Amino acid sequence: MNDAYVDKVIIVEGTSDKRKVKNIVKEPVEIICTNGTISTSKLDELIDFLEDKEVYILVDADDAGEKLRKQFKREFPEAAHIYIDKMYREVATAPRQHLATVLLGANIDVHSEYLEMG
Repeated sequence: MNDAYVDKVIIVEGTSDKRKVKNIVKEPVEIICTNGTISTSKLDELIDFLEDKEVYILVDADDAGEKLRKQFKREFPEAAHIYIDKMYREVATAPRQHLATVLLGANIDVHSEYLEMG
């Protein structure tokens, strides 16, 4: 986790998700990978870190992603949930234009060229 203060945090499952989202997002955000699962100790650590931040959950549209999303809904009820279309299943394989659109819809600034892609 970064030392520089950033008020928005996006939680994703994998490093490929993180890379893809990082390229699309224009504003400073912290992107945290859970690597598909999250332990209780890691979750406790995150709770402290995320206390005064805007938290966004962006996970895959599959069973593992939904399980993780439910866990975050319990632990971070104030977090905003960003959903990709189920037809793409994974954040890493979703088209950049689709990701840019859902991120923008969550009030996260994105590079405009990803919105113009067709």
